[in-house]
Amino acid sequence: MTGAGNDFVVVDNRELVIQDPERFAKTVCDRRYGIGGDGVLLVERSTKADFTMKYYNADGSCGGMCGNGGRCIAQFAKSIGIVEENKLAFEALGHVYSGTIDHDIVSLRMKDPSATSLGEKIDVDGMIITVNFVDTGSPHCVILEQENPSLLRPDFSTAEIFHLGRKLRYHQRYAPDGANINFVQLIDTTSIKIRTYERGVEDETLACGTGSIASAVVAAMLKKCASPVKVHTRSNEILTISFLTREKEISEVTLKGTAQLVFQGSIDFK
Repeated sequence: MTGAGNDFVVVDNRELVIQDPERFAKTVCDRRYGIGGDGVLLVERSTKADFTMKYYNADGSCGGMCGNGGRCIAQFAKSIGIVEENKLAFEALGHVYSGTIDHDIVSLRMKDPSATSLGEKIDVDGMIITVNFVDTGSPHCVILEQENPSLLRPDFSTAEIFHLGRKLRYHQRYAPDGANINFVQLIDTTSIKIRTYERGVEDETLACGTGSIASAVVAAMLKKCASPVKVHTRSNEILTISFLTREKEISEVTLKGTAQLVFQGSIDFK
């Protein structure tokens, strides 16, 4: 399945057919010797909601909350009959998320952002970069092009971000778990462009749901944007982030965008 270009292998694991999810994720997410994907989503049973979502990165590590993955697994759950209505709720990492489905558009009510830090200066190989941090279910570093005018040259859309993204992802500031690194260009007061280096995938992805939320929230807290924020992803799809702003707090965050089945099949995993 794909959520705005963020792609996943999604499995009904209510009967626990996958006993080693870390190895399964590493095997099937390999784009040359497996199926290929940014991560694996497992549907499992829940006593709190319609089902439990478990997410594993492409490198086999257990991921935090994945916004685009959440939208995909919601669509998947409806397709296999776990829910029959267009409303649902699922558990992930102890938190219950609610969502609505309208054909291929899925909206999720996300966790309120936390641990926000704005305007920090980080030294990367002697280069001072202005960064912002926020946890939106996963830890995110947000770098605004306008705060770092000499960083993304010659053009935001074509600038090489892999090496800088990796250095920041492993920077001591974010040790020991690391962070996802989002590079953001402000378009106007209601829209931004984003490019994300994702930990666990260890590369730039076509979209990142929690990264889009983090970027929209940071832009709002810096008074650059206001809800709803249209986030133009690397895949050219647009994610819509809506939220309430009260003084210095952001709440009632919603992530909206497409979630589509690409293909289905079976694989022998031993």
